[in-house]
Amino acid sequence: MDSSLAGRLRAVGVEPDAIADPDDAWRSLHEAYGTRATLLDRYVLEAVALGSSVDELPQELRERLTQEVLAAHFPGFEIVGGADRHSQDPVEVMAYDPAWPDRFASWRDKLAAELGSAALRIDHIGSTSVPDLPAKPVIDIQVSVADIVDEESYVPHIERAGIAFRARDDVHRYFRPAGERPRDVQVHVCGIGSEWESRHLLFRDFLRADAATRAAYAALKRELATRYRDDRIAYNEAKTNFILDAMERAQAWRTRRIEADQ
Repeated sequence: MDSSLAGRLRAVGVEPDAIADPDDAWRSLHEAYGTRATLLDRYVLEAVALGSSVDELPQELRERLTQEVLAAHFPGFEIVGGADRHSQDPVEVMAYDPAWPDRFASWRDKLAAELGSAALRIDHIGSTSVPDLPAKPVIDIQVSVADIVDEESYVPHIERAGIAFRARDDVHRYFRPAGERPRDVQVHVCGIGSEWESRHLLFRDFLRADAATRAAYAALKRELATRYRDDRIAYNEAKTNFILDAMERAQAWRTRRIEADQ
């Protein structure tokens, strides 16, 4: 256990050398630190309780812990059946591909044709939307709708475009190619004007504008892709603190831009 995790445990009244219940310990962290209490922390706590290393945690246990952490991070989280894959897609980060914007445009046009007026916005988000940023070759698309609860107004249309409904939570719906089809696109549906929508657009725009943050993020992504090649959720969770810190700077950046325009 590293000193950072040990210090956070002591701050919430948990002695790192005497963890009685790893689930209770992690939930204490989550209550205090929110999403900064990550799946990686949960792995460590479970390994300590079992007297093993994180690498020795069995896959079935990792999957259970992943579901528990996602449910804590995203209220209302649940997996939607019918889109399970039989193998884990490895994490592969590659150099920026100038063809990615065209791939997004192709998917945007297809989704727009299927969704019609239900799609109030269709945006390219994620790392493939940021020039010069290495990324997994997966186009992330954000679709903004009037009412996210009204799934009948958009789910069948997105699925007709060849992307299966995979998960929901209170503020977001997630779609990806079904079965063993290549995971080359992901669709995220959110409410128009929602915090989810604005947060992802702001992070994209800040990365496009800030070369230093973009370079640091690129280096982190390459490192984590090697370390967590076979655990996509852990790879994403390991980026959490970097993203949260960058978002604080992005908020300040946006404020300065607004003030400059006034």
